[in-house]
Amino acid sequence: MSDASTDLMPYTRESRALLPDALRLGPVRLAVADLDRAVEFYGGVLGLQVAQRGREGEYQVAHLGTGAGQEDVVVLQEEPGARPAGKHLAHTGLYHVALNYPSRLELARTARRMAEAHLRIGGSDHKTHEAIYLSDPDGNGLELAWDAPREAWPATLAELVEGVSDPLDVRGLLALTGEQPPVPHAEPGLRVGHVHLHVGSMPQARTFYVDLLGFEIQIDLGNGALVSAGRYHHHLGFNTWRGEGAAPRPADVAGLREWRIYLPAADDVEAARQRLESGGVRVVPAGPDAFTTADPWGIPLRVAVDPGAR
Repeated sequence: MSDASTDLMPYTRESRALLPDALRLGPVRLAVADLDRAVEFYGGVLGLQVAQRGREGEYQVAHLGTGAGQEDVVVLQEEPGARPAGKHLAHTGLYHVALNYPSRLELARTARRMAEAHLRIGGSDHKTHEAIYLSDPDGNGLELAWDAPREAWPATLAELVEGVSDPLDVRGLLALTGEQPPVPHAEPGLRVGHVHLHVGSMPQARTFYVDLLGFEIQIDLGNGALVSAGRYHHHLGFNTWRGEGAAPRPADVAGLREWRIYLPAADDVEAARQRLESGGVRVVPAGPDAFTTADPWGIPLRVAVDPGAR
């Protein structure tokens, strides 16, 4: 599936993804053991605000975004007794979800909230984006990120790989806030930038996410890959860092309960559905111009027309 010559091609070349360039990600739904604790973390540290809270079916749920009239970014689903997710558990599922802030200053304000909460701040400068890594109180992995302007991205994929481990300039980032008073809430424009998953087989993951769903591989590391549409650095990452053949996440462990892909038109959703069904993947209608499915490890995905395009 990988092509060694890809690393020598200009990163600005035209996308070869089957999915449309205008693809974007919708909210993620995460299971947590204690909803109050999780809401306090996502609000106080990440700057999200509760848009709606109440019972949905058997669960207490909180929808969080950046204020009235804005889309959800994260949906928290309370599952009392859920065991924490974590690196010590050798199963498939969420590695991390990336929340992209609309400006470097917004990322800096979040870093400052982390510092005031006495949380360790560490991360990487990936050249395409700067990232801070942490986990929520239930062990769900998070990446807090800001995308650099595309014209500043590396010219080739090889340069992108070489720059993947540069340390984040935390001091410089925090300096952006200067003497400003703390800002409690994130500004509109915060969104899910990418989702990164632990899977049990790279060939199976490539078949599902690339050949059938329609992403394009940007970087293939052998035991991990970054894929996207529209030549974005990645909308999705997947890896076998917990071992080939890792089992699906146990039902009683916190983690990712659903992630969403938004496509610009009903025809795009239908084309994705047909590709998946042609590969023997089960697809379930989920209202007009939407369906749900799951990868080979039961990780749920919803594909729908972008609500902003209706």
